[in-house]
Amino acid sequence: MDIFTGELVGTFLLILLGNGVVANVILNKTKGNGGGWIVITFGWAMAVFVGVFVASKASGAHLNPAVTLALAVIKKIPLNVIPEYIAGQMAGAMLGTIAVWAAYRQHFTQTDDVEIKRAVFCTAPAIRSTFHNLLTEIIGTFVLIFAVLYIIAPSNSLGALDALPVALLVLGIGLSLGGPTGYAINPARDLGPRIMHAILPIGTKGRNDWGYAWIPVVGPLIGALLAALLFTALG
Repeated sequence: MDIFTGELVGTFLLILLGNGVVANVILNKTKGNGGGWIVITFGWAMAVFVGVFVASKASGAHLNPAVTLALAVIKKIPLNVIPEYIAGQMAGAMLGTIAVWAAYRQHFTQTDDVEIKRAVFCTAPAIRSTFHNLLTEIIGTFVLIFAVLYIIAPSNSLGALDALPVALLVLGIGLSLGGPTGYAINPARDLGPRIMHAILPIGTKGRNDWGYAWIPVVGPLIGALLAALLFTALG
């Protein structure tokens, strides 16, 4: 696999399993309905593990534009490959969303609450406040990227097995920092599925909340930049 394909496949699995666990917990008449936040955070952690493990050899398994930005800032990847990474991530996120919708199509029709339907696709804040929501995404992504940069450092790296500590890291972020905004911490993870929410025929679905959509894009990018700069400064 090349970089584009690796990122596409890895992000496809990330979103299929990650948004899949959300659908299982919050849509009506599923086997996992009402499973709660712990189930969702564990499901997302396992989604990260599978996506990173599968894509590691082909592309390094960024699966996240914030990771790609950070690695470019610390000069681990050349600038000219950034579009290839992000294109694969967005394509994978959108295709993964289609697969979740197909798997849970009957349950979308059994769910009337449009906010719950949209929550399968993308994040929304528990308390809406532009400054605090943006700050939360910056902090969560800063923790993710700062730790990832040390995980993949030559002295610490386990190769493809880095998937496990990264998965545990995402689990920790979700449990500790996920409450205010749903911890997007990944622009492709939120924007790709949000676009598909607008496109897919899921019946009555309400608004796409485009007014909030920039926060889970800009916040993670700022957090990644700050993490990369601190990582570089610490040597």
